Amino acid sequence: MSRARLLAVARGEEPADVALRGAVVLDVCSGTSRQEDVAVADGRVAGLGPGYEALSEVDLGGALVLPGFIDAHVHIESSLATPAQFARTVLPRGTTTVVSDPHEIANVHGIEGIRWMLDASEGLPLTVYVMASSCVPATAMSTSGANLDAGALTALATHPRVIGLAEVMNFPGVIHGDTDLERKLTAFRSMPIDGHAPGVLGKALNAYVVGGPASDHESTSPDEAAEKLRRGMRLFVREATNARNLDALLPLLTVANARRVSLCTDDRQPPDLLVEGGIDMMLRRVIRSGLPPVEAVRMATLNTAEHFGLRDRGLVAPGSVADFVVVESLDRLDIRQVWSHGRLVAQDGKILGWPAWAEPAVPLPSMTVDAEGISLRIPAVGRRVRVIEVVPDQIVTGSAVAEARIEGGEAMADPARDLLKIAVVERHTGSGRVGLGFVRGMGLRAGAMAGTVAHDHHNVIAVGADDRSMRAAIRAVARAGGGLAVTRGADVLALLELPVAGLMSTEPIEDVARALEDVVVAARSLGSTLRDPFMAMSFLGLEVIPALKITDQGLVDVDAFTLVDLWV
Repeated sequence: MSRARLLAVARGEEPADVALRGAVVLDVCSGTSRQEDVAVADGRVAGLGPGYEALSEVDLGGALVLPGFIDAHVHIESSLATPAQFARTVLPRGTTTVVSDPHEIANVHGIEGIRWMLDASEGLPLTVYVMASSCVPATAMSTSGANLDAGALTALATHPRVIGLAEVMNFPGVIHGDTDLERKLTAFRSMPIDGHAPGVLGKALNAYVVGGPASDHESTSPDEAAEKLRRGMRLFVREATNARNLDALLPLLTVANARRVSLCTDDRQPPDLLVEGGIDMMLRRVIRSGLPPVEAVRMATLNTAEHFGLRDRGLVAPGSVADFVVVESLDRLDIRQVWSHGRLVAQDGKILGWPAWAEPAVPLPSMTVDAEGISLRIPAVGRRVRVIEVVPDQIVTGSAVAEARIEGGEAMADPARDLLKIAVVERHTGSGRVGLGFVRGMGLRAGAMAGTVAHDHHNVIAVGADDRSMRAAIRAVARAGGGLAVTRGADVLALLELPVAGLMSTEPIEDVARALEDVVVAARSLGSTLRDPFMAMSFLGLEVIPALKITDQGLVDVDAFTLVDLWV
């Protein structure tokens, strides 16, 4: 961009590249809208108002021009697609900027994985900012493929698209001043630091905020969200595939607090992105709830830009990036056009002129799992076992105790009581370590399912009604170099291959969506009634979300933040 040329266009001395005529611009700063032309040069807004000449003109016929939407927190890897395919999906729905945390691939490939995500998103019409992944591994109670210290993260911060420290999930470490974590927080003290504090309230929340995190996207109730707002945190309202918190938090949102709220999708899988949408879907629901539309739009634009210090976006103003969403009305939010850096990139829900974006070489997946060599046996050393309880459409789980089904001195799955065996097999170092337990709520009456998507360590996770099926599912994803599988006995009923770090496919996202639907349908044919049983399973291994989780090291009591014995 030539500032001299932008100034000349702004003064009216040189023609703009393009002028949007007949536009009604929503001014998110004042909360008003007004009809005026928008002059664009070198991908920036050069000026607003009449009298600008341009090399080309577009008559919007009185349509409303909004700033491009910004997703405040997203893991692109959860789309199961590469950054280019993710961009092709969200751009037609108005999202022109995302703030991503690549800690999924970082937990497999460390700094190399983060740099791959940066390279793979370079030059896309979707601007992808990156927050340096703060918790790799999430805790010492799981085994990841890397361990990123403060020095490694600080080196990342020199990249122009790395803008802060990503969600700090080890909230006990922040609260109690863990030395290693404190080094990371100190290194990023002058940059945005995002939080992750599910259920943290009272004095513990005070300490967490003192520690440095300034936002949170884990609130599941209005009371929790309200307390975090009162403590000065930015509230990220989330609507993910398996953590649907928007409806629960809508009653909290008012004109008085809306400027401290942003919208994020966190983890959304291909069918939801393609059918429901992302930030656009959330905006429509916020507007339908009765909040003034301009306040809703700010949640997806200006609020988020201000939080992250992105002064050149989130509004339509001279000097800002020419990212626009053109709609017929705010009430319906029917998106006609999407512009990115002054180029029309989507029309009526369709991407325009999509090139075959060159992507860096695919990182080799870390798959050192010997499915035949692992043991899934649970010797009986008591009568009662701790059980992870699935909560539909949430990533929190319950913790219960149940009588074990014991045969031949072993604790077995009992599908008649919806008591299934769960296993987490370490895949990064070849240790052969396996964490074993039981889960209720997955619903399988037979067979098994397994995947290499297991937040955040991304070891192989499997749930099943019998050991033979579980072993077959683990074998299937290991042979594929990563993926999701459903088995019954030795038969593989469905398989989605994810060769990029065991997390992403190299195929078009529509094909990924169909393959995902195949494995979901297969899981449902075995009895699961969950909306997305694979997404639900993937979060059973996340040891920073209450209440009971499992890693390769065993069961984790998240409230006590310690490993606990399976037997009670």
